[in-house]
Amino acid sequence: MKKFLLIGGAVCLVLAASVAAYIAPALSSRSIVEVESEIFIPTGADYDTLLALLGEEGEHITDLARFERVASLKGLSKSVRAGRYILKEGMSAKSVVGMFRGGMQSPVRLTFNNIRTLPQLAGRLAEQIEPDSITLLAHLSSPEVAAKYGFKPEEMIGMFIPNTYEVWWNITPESLTDRMKKEYDNFWNEERVAKLERTRLTQKEVTTLASIICEETRMTDEMPTMAGVYINRLRRGMLLQADPTVKFAIGDFTIRRVLNRHLEVDSPYNTYKYAGLPPSPICMPSIKGIDAVLNYKESSYLYFCAKEDFSGYHNFARTLSEHNQNARRYANALNRAGIR
Repeated sequence: MKKFLLIGGAVCLVLAASVAAYIAPALSSRSIVEVESEIFIPTGADYDTLLALLGEEGEHITDLARFERVASLKGLSKSVRAGRYILKEGMSAKSVVGMFRGGMQSPVRLTFNNIRTLPQLAGRLAEQIEPDSITLLAHLSSPEVAAKYGFKPEEMIGMFIPNTYEVWWNITPESLTDRMKKEYDNFWNEERVAKLERTRLTQKEVTTLASIICEETRMTDEMPTMAGVYINRLRRGMLLQADPTVKFAIGDFTIRRVLNRHLEVDSPYNTYKYAGLPPSPICMPSIKGIDAVLNYKESSYLYFCAKEDFSGYHNFARTLSEHNQNARRYANALNRAGIR
C-alpha cells in the first residue's frame, strides 16, 4: 500500500512540476513588447480577431506563444473587450493579457474645428473614433436626437464646441452627443450667460452670428468690432447682407467674389433677401468667435468691406457713402487681380 502511495505521490509531484514548468515562464515578467504600438479592437470582436490584429510575431509582440499561454490561463478568449489599447515597451505577457481582459483601454484625443456642415463633422469624427461617418451623420441628422438636446437638426452643429476632448475610441453616437451636450452646457457658464443680456440675443442666436463672423474673417482682433456692426444692423432692422450666408445658401464656399446673380438665390439663409439672422449656424463657430459676439465692441459702424490690400482685415464705415468708397477700392483691387 505504501508503495502505491509513494508512486502516486511521485506522479503528482511530476505533474505539478510539469504544470509549473508551463505556467511559470508564461507568467514571468519578461517583456514581450519591444516597441510601443496601438491596437484597435472593434466592437463585437472575438479572440481570433484579436490574434489577427496582433499579427505576426514581432509586429506588436515578440513572443506570441507566451502571450497565448497566458491568454489561455487567464480566460481571455471569453472576455475580449473593444477599444484602443497601447502596448507599451517592456510589458510582459501577463500585463498585456490583463490589459485586454480588463478593458483597460486608452482614450483618444478627439479634435474638431473649422467645420461647415454636419456631413463634414461626421467625416471628421469618423476619422478618430470607431463609428463610421454614415452612422454618425444619420444620428446627428435625426430630428428625434436633436430634439432630445433642445435643437433642430440644422442647429446641431452649434452644439459642438470646437476643442480637443478625451473619449473612448469605441464611444457610441449616443454617448458622444450626450458628452457634447454636457460640454456645451459647461461652455455656457454663468459668466457667458450673464453677457447674453447685453447682446439681447439667445445662446443659439449668438452661435449663429458667431458662425457668420468666423466666415467673414480669420482676424480675431477685429471680430468684436464686426460683431458690433451686425448687432447695430439687427437693432435697426437692417438686412445683415452677409456674403457668407449667400455662399451657404448656394452651397458653394469656394466663391471668391459674390456677384449680383448670387444675391438672387431664394433661401432663408440669404441675408440680402431676408431680415434678421439665418435659421441656424452656417458653420461651427470658434470659441473666439462666440466670445467676440458676447464681448462685441460698441461703435456707430454699420458697414464693413474687405481691405483692398488683401490683408484679411476690413475697412469699417458709419455711412453708406463711406462704405461705397471702401467697396469701390476693393472691387478695383479684385479687378486688377483678375478675380471675377
